[in-house]
Amino acid sequence: MAALDGRVAIITGAGRGIGREHALYFAGEGAKVVVNDLGAANDGEGSDVTPAEEVAAEIRSAGGEAVGNGDNVADWEGAQRLVNVAIETFGDLDILVNNAGILRDRVLVNMTEQEWDDVIAVHLKGHFAPTRWAAAYWREEFKAGREKRRNIVNTSSTSGLFSNPGQSNYGAAKSGIATFSQIIAKELSRYSVVSNCIAPGARTRLTLATPGLDQIMAPKDEGFDEWDPANIAPLVAYLSSTDCPFTGETFFVQGGVVKRVASWAMAETVERNEPWTVEALSEALAAFAPVPE
Repeated sequence: MAALDGRVAIITGAGRGIGREHALYFAGEGAKVVVNDLGAANDGEGSDVTPAEEVAAEIRSAGGEAVGNGDNVADWEGAQRLVNVAIETFGDLDILVNNAGILRDRVLVNMTEQEWDDVIAVHLKGHFAPTRWAAAYWREEFKAGREKRRNIVNTSSTSGLFSNPGQSNYGAAKSGIATFSQIIAKELSRYSVVSNCIAPGARTRLTLATPGLDQIMAPKDEGFDEWDPANIAPLVAYLSSTDCPFTGETFFVQGGVVKRVASWAMAETVERNEPWTVEALSEALAAFAPVPE
């Protein structure tokens, strides 16, 4: 029996790159897939349902079940329509993979308000809106006595988790997504929903737009291609399986490497039994202060 046999999955941003590989892999593991993609350019401009429809057609031609969808995940009504497509087409929804994203890289002093707003909208709201409608459906199913394991997989990035300069908009959204994933894991556990997050390293339209990465990520003539976006899908499928024991976790994945990412944690501490002064803090914290280069 395949890992996702008979399960219904929505995958956003699935017309190209990592999302496309998710959709094809999920179908190969027996899932019924809603292939969502607005079909926009890297910066989020424009729309074209063709990429989503092409991936869905590829799945169907291989004997799988899939439907294309071009709704904007950052649009409230569009996100609701997306969830409804899964339910109306396949009769249920078991898995939501939030993958859609755009880039508008700029150093802070040159970034425009629109560049900030657009990236935050597609990534953060584009995770929130589909998840909210999926969670509302799952809550009603649970209350109706139709309890079963449901899975959410969100997509963060090392750009956010480890603070990449030139991407304050993208990085803030991506680190926010990891926290969002942890919070909803706690909130939705009562409905048998698990939520996990990945930070993938792969060759995509977005990563290749970053200067210098096109050379680093170039396909190899032979041997294992560690930057192939297809390498990411097995972990996402595992996190989408009914037997997945994890929730609230974030995993880095690149090539054949999977690492669990530790969350924020308290570190060095100073304390005393009276209010601090600036002078006292300067002395107490000196041991932790960075050494000038």
